[in-house]
Amino acid sequence: MTAACVIAIDQGTTSTRVLVVDDRGRTIASTGRELPLLCPHPGWVEHDPERIWADVCSLIGESLARSKRSVLDVVGIGIANQRETVVLWERSTGRPVTNAIVWQDRRSTPMCHRLIADGAAPWVRRRTGLVLDPYFSASKVAWLLDNDTDLRHRADRGELCAGTIDSFLVFRLTGGVHVTEPTNASRTMLMDLETLAWDEDLLALFNVPQKLLPEIRPSAEVFGETTASLGLGRQVPVAGALGDQQSALFAQACFAPGLAKNTYGTGSFLLENIGTQHPLADDLVVTVAFSAPAGPASYALEGSIFATGAAVQWLRDGLGIIKAAEETAGLAASVADNDDVWFVPALSGLGAPYWDPAARGALLGVTRGTTKAHVVRAVLESIAYQTLDVTEAMAEAGRPVGELRVDGGGSANDWLMQFQSDLLGIPIDVSSTIETTGLGAAYCAGLATGLWRDAKDLAQLRRSGRRYEPHPGRVDRYHGHARWKEAVERARHWAVGPP
Repeated sequence: MTAACVIAIDQGTTSTRVLVVDDRGRTIASTGRELPLLCPHPGWVEHDPERIWADVCSLIGESLARSKRSVLDVVGIGIANQRETVVLWERSTGRPVTNAIVWQDRRSTPMCHRLIADGAAPWVRRRTGLVLDPYFSASKVAWLLDNDTDLRHRADRGELCAGTIDSFLVFRLTGGVHVTEPTNASRTMLMDLETLAWDEDLLALFNVPQKLLPEIRPSAEVFGETTASLGLGRQVPVAGALGDQQSALFAQACFAPGLAKNTYGTGSFLLENIGTQHPLADDLVVTVAFSAPAGPASYALEGSIFATGAAVQWLRDGLGIIKAAEETAGLAASVADNDDVWFVPALSGLGAPYWDPAARGALLGVTRGTTKAHVVRAVLESIAYQTLDVTEAMAEAGRPVGELRVDGGGSANDWLMQFQSDLLGIPIDVSSTIETTGLGAAYCAGLATGLWRDAKDLAQLRRSGRRYEPHPGRVDRYHGHARWKEAVERARHWAVGPP
């Protein structure tokens, strides 16, 4: 054991965290701050990029101090980030020129509808592995440029940079290195999934100048070094990045084809490693899982579920019927069943396998006998049923999931995890570290700087926490799933025109 360690920035949708991880893969310090969402219009979701940057700077110092390690012990900094969220900033100063548009934002729905009507969806899917949906970054960047003539002119003159949160943070940390890596670039809908390069046809389709975009580099590589303005007292390598869900896949040691993980966070994202080939699958997306400096990229099949933890937050903040997420397990267990109450959490449309940005949240089956426990149980059940939808789509694609490694805040909910195992009929293996997105970024940085040699070293670092086995017959999967799908159909296509 040495004193060497890595710093991981975990920049998510609702919070920013910074971890310090030692050479045995243990988190020895962690600090975080909530990040407010800005919703200036219905369907618009934004972040203040300067708030993100300020939080990153202060949290690095706080976590390093808490770890009782010296900056001399830090071999590198890794980044895990919310993926499709985009920032536009000045190349000369690094100053953002707009708020960041968050992945949940729906303002570019009309643009996507027009492109679908024009017949672009099939070839976009073949080129990118993605469904033509406002969830992904390209239409967000296009919207920013199309709705501000000055920004369009500045972009054409090369004065601006655009990128996902990883690019923005690397730029600010290094004082001007403009790079990204394939797990994030594959979520923009501007990168060719085969070549891992920006695609001229896609850039033309969305009218996005390539000079705006970062250079695509391997996921685990030293991008540059921190500047003196960060106040660390020495230059530290910025050594790699991963989109948050691929980072969790990495931390869960899903290095072999067939291994799958689900992260229960603001949304839920179920990824299965499919190796170095990437055949398309109906209703799911194909994404880059990891790209090393040498050798072919690994790919993943993904089902993106937009609202799971967000639905629990809505119970707390929107309805006020719970004070903390921890209450939900007991409330759900306090009733024998859901009393035929169903909740469809289409708070930002529906993702996989429905891909319906016009869907809206629905609470169905409410009677005078409905209690808050039934509503809470319906919300938790909706998380599990959405996951079932995705696993069934994976099975139909010839990629059945035999065991699910899980993490994220929702994985601490005993009732939900047991219900999920019963519903899927497979074991659920909860990581001993439920916040794995930052851990994956740490592993990536350690790999890039030689702290760990290879995937075998990293696989030995993973530790299981609790394991849930399915109880046959406890859940009427077939009746329940049929009823769930009926509820989903009632919520679909609700919004007419832009949300």
